[in-house]
Amino acid sequence: MNFRNKKEIVKRLLKPGNSLGERTIKGGFWVFSLRIVNRLFQLTRTIILARLLSPHDFGLFGIALLTLSALDTFSQTGFRQALIQKKEDTKPYLDTAWTVGIIRGFLIAAILFFAAPYAATFFKAPSAEPILRVIGLAIILQSLTNIAVIYFEKELEFNKYFTYQFAGTIVDVTVAISAAFLLRSVWALVFGLLAGNLVRCIASYLIDTYRPRLYFDFPKAKDLIEYGKWILGSSILIFLVTQGDSIFVGKLLGVTMLGFYQIAYRISNMPATEITHIISQVTFPAYSKLQDSIYKLRKAYLKVLQVTAFLSFLIAGLIFILAPDFTKIFLGERWMPIVPVMRVLVFVGLVRSIAATAGFIFYAVGKPKIDTKLQIVRLLVMVFLIYPLTIKWGILGLSTTVFLSIFISTIGFSFYVIKITRCEIKDFSKTLAIPLINGGIVILFIYVLKIIAGNGMWQFIMFICTGVLTYFIMAYLTDKFLKYKMQALIKETFQSLRSA
Repeated sequence: MNFRNKKEIVKRLLKPGNSLGERTIKGGFWVFSLRIVNRLFQLTRTIILARLLSPHDFGLFGIALLTLSALDTFSQTGFRQALIQKKEDTKPYLDTAWTVGIIRGFLIAAILFFAAPYAATFFKAPSAEPILRVIGLAIILQSLTNIAVIYFEKELEFNKYFTYQFAGTIVDVTVAISAAFLLRSVWALVFGLLAGNLVRCIASYLIDTYRPRLYFDFPKAKDLIEYGKWILGSSILIFLVTQGDSIFVGKLLGVTMLGFYQIAYRISNMPATEITHIISQVTFPAYSKLQDSIYKLRKAYLKVLQVTAFLSFLIAGLIFILAPDFTKIFLGERWMPIVPVMRVLVFVGLVRSIAATAGFIFYAVGKPKIDTKLQIVRLLVMVFLIYPLTIKWGILGLSTTVFLSIFISTIGFSFYVIKITRCEIKDFSKTLAIPLINGGIVILFIYVLKIIAGNGMWQFIMFICTGVLTYFIMAYLTDKFLKYKMQALIKETFQSLRSA
């Protein structure tokens, strides 16, 4: 590592500036902006590709991603989380972490190449074999990415993270849609994924001046592994509980049903997934800096929970009541079987977003073991229920299994986070109860409007606008009469953004 690179990193680490709270809010703004813009593009891509490609095509791509994700998960090092969590200078660890990542990436790609025929046979989808062999390039490109991008998260410099990620999204969407018009096949999805990862890799070196080199320091690697071993255990369990359902559908019900299920999951969980992602990127490094002060940690956690619940209950309510309208208008009649599944899965997303606020507390205070234990509980519930419910009700029964598993484990997440932060149960309950009631009122209001106004594109837009307006009116009333303090939190956010 040359002197200039060292100087850059030290300057970044010692940079003075605003308070942690302001930096967290500004970081959250950039991540939120990125995710909103990203998902608008991704949603547009999904709608267009759903019109051009078949559920079978999405199922084939789902098989490739499942296989890639399995290999990626079962070889997790946890180095990224370890580097973010560490309070001391992490620059001596960078080259070792980058080197291990590259070795891991090439090994995964090689295994995927040679295991492709067996994976295709397992899912009874021989046409998936060439896709499986090519898609391994995605993990290689990801492993070659500049390791210094972790500082975008660690130091809450999410404006740089925005640029880095958004460049890949633009290319991914453009290539996928263009290829879909030309090829009308699953390869459009594959080419989009590879193009996006390639551009992100290049952008990571253009945005940051640090240049990693191939170097391995065994003591440094051992230090990172000590923290990362629990990340590995938790990642494996999370994979089994989040991807086990898709594997089960692909194996038991076939490729086409997998395509239906994955589109339903993606759309119904998209808002919650984005909220969860924002939480993980912003609050994990922020919580890590507050780990020595329970009072500050508790205060930060309750604010995060309040914002998360405020957004999640609104979005979940809108998706639940408008799922049939959205599917018919944007995806087409052939996708209508996913509506009941979407309505169950939207509650999965809602509970996930709430659980995420607790999970990152465990990582930040150096207790990832708690997350691992709770994921085991979730997995056991799923294993017990998945077969009988899927056999009886198909992908709807599978969706119910997923909801029950995450709901039960989230009770444990809530218990432990209350214990760690020493939060009052009444404060925790109030933070969730008020947006729950407000979201229920929105659902009832739109339900009545649908009976009166009917269905159509303009009605769909009207339902969204009136639903959001109703929710904000209810938020104002709860602020005034129940002292929910949502307005104060929003005002604090905008004040911090104006000083950016």
